[in-house]
Amino acid sequence: MNPSIKQLRAFVAVAQSSSLAEASERIHLSQPAISIALRKLEETVGGALFSRATRQLSLTPEGEAFLPVAVRLLHDWSEAFEDLGERFSKQRGKVTVAALPTLAAGLLPGIIATFHARYPRINLSLHDVLAEQVSQLVREGRADLGLSVAPHDTEELAFEPVLVDRYVAVCPSGHPLLEQESVAWKQLAGHPFIGISRLSSSRQDIDRIMAEVGAPLSILCDASQIATVGRMVAAGLGISVLPQLSFRQIATDGIAYRPLTAPDVERPLGIVIRHRHPLSASASALRAMIQESTLDPGG
Repeated sequence: MNPSIKQLRAFVAVAQSSSLAEASERIHLSQPAISIALRKLEETVGGALFSRATRQLSLTPEGEAFLPVAVRLLHDWSEAFEDLGERFSKQRGKVTVAALPTLAAGLLPGIIATFHARYPRINLSLHDVLAEQVSQLVREGRADLGLSVAPHDTEELAFEPVLVDRYVAVCPSGHPLLEQESVAWKQLAGHPFIGISRLSSSRQDIDRIMAEVGAPLSILCDASQIATVGRMVAAGLGISVLPQLSFRQIATDGIAYRPLTAPDVERPLGIVIRHRHPLSASASALRAMIQESTLDPGG
C-alpha cells in the first residue's frame, strides 16, 4: 500500500470542496486527473471513500474517518519540507561544538557572536572539555565538530589545522625570567611550578618536553583550571607554562609571559570531524566561519 501525495491532496480537496470544479481550482489539477487520483487511492486502500449515488460526491463512513488522518499527513509532509528547507538555508538548526577550554574562551566567543548575528535561529551548544573528551564527543556524534589538538584516532576522526599556538612561561611581575626576551625550557627547573591538570594535552606536552631537556620541574601544586593557575602565579606562588592563546583568559596586573625556546614547540590546533559523516548545513557554516576567522590576522 503506497498512496501518493497527489492522491491525498485530491482526496482532501474534494472532501473539503463542494464540487470537483472547486477542488480542481484549489489544487491546480484537472477534473479528470482528480478523478483518476481518487480511483487509484480507493483501489490502494481497498474500498470506496466517496459515495457516488448522487451527482455530488460525499464521503463514506470510511472516508469520514480517513479525512482528519489525510489532513494531518499532508500537514506533516509540508512541515517536514519547510523545516528541511530552513535547515539548508540556515534559518533553523542546531550545532554542538566540543572545544579545548583554551579555544572555548580565547577563540570562540567572537566567532559565536558573529555566527549568532548572521544565523539567529540556529542554536549553539558548547562543551569546553579536555582533548580526549573532544575526540570522544565527536566520535560518538554528540558533537558536530571539535576544536582541539590533532586526535590520536585517525581512523574515525579527521583533523583540519586552522592555527598554531605556542607555549609561554607565565611569571609573576618582577620575576627574574621576565628580564629576558625569551625563556629556555631548561630555565624552568628550580623555580616553584604551578601545573595545569595532568590529564590535559598541554600538561602532557610540558612533561614530555621537560623530560627531553633533562630538567625536572619543581611542582608546587597542580590546578585543573587555567584561571586558577593564573591567580596562583599572580599571587607569587610560582611560575607556570600555558598555551599563549590561554593567556588572554588570565591576563591581569601582576602577571606576564615570555615565549619558550630551545626547543621551539608549535602546537597545531584545528577542527575535528568524523570521517564519512557529512556535516549539516549549520555545522558547515560554523566550520567555514572558524576557518575564515583564523585565516584573518585581525580575526
